Amino acid sequence: MVDTDETIGTSPAVREYFGEHYDSVARFHARLRDEGELRGLIGPREVDRLWERHILNSAAVVPFLTAAQSVADIGSGAGLPGIVIAILRPDATVHLIEPMERRTTWLEEIVADLGLSNVSVKRGRAEEYDGALEVDAVTSRAVAALSKLARISLPLVRPGGELVVLKGRNVEKEIEPARQVLRKLTVGDPEILEGHTVDGIESTTILRVRRR
Repeated sequence: MVDTDETIGTSPAVREYFGEHYDSVARFHARLRDEGELRGLIGPREVDRLWERHILNSAAVVPFLTAAQSVADIGSGAGLPGIVIAILRPDATVHLIEPMERRTTWLEEIVADLGLSNVSVKRGRAEEYDGALEVDAVTSRAVAALSKLARISLPLVRPGGELVVLKGRNVEKEIEPARQVLRKLTVGDPEILEGHTVDGIESTTILRVRRR
């Protein structure tokens, strides 16, 4: 039986997409595949679709972070998208913020394993870093609805910086309920963007909000 996930991950298109960073990304994938379910980082159904649903999905946000020299990944969990961003943007400082100890332990292991000198792992909730951390961009994946996400994330974004988050196809429904919060936090209108990686792989829906 063909291992579709493995076929995607070893394909010339994916190797070309990640370029010089491919070996590090593949190592991260292997650790997730071998340990992710056991350590409670991913569900059992996700093991066989890590490249498409998680690795490439996370990588799709990177082109929208090209101007950011500092990034915070809120609720980093298994390191998606934070570890992928850190691999692809070795020139940027990436803060992985995660409240659960077993997950921060995992993140610290991965950072050491991959030799990611540009990463800082912070145990705690985003709200705890209000006033203590200011970055060019905050990102997250499957953390909360936009109204809550804006409240906990935007205080970490410097004026002129951005909230750039991975969202589902129905993200537009989250915008109106979040209008009041967004106005209070003095940000521009939300943009819904499509992040593309490799031909044949579903695009990723990304929401971007700029802080004035």
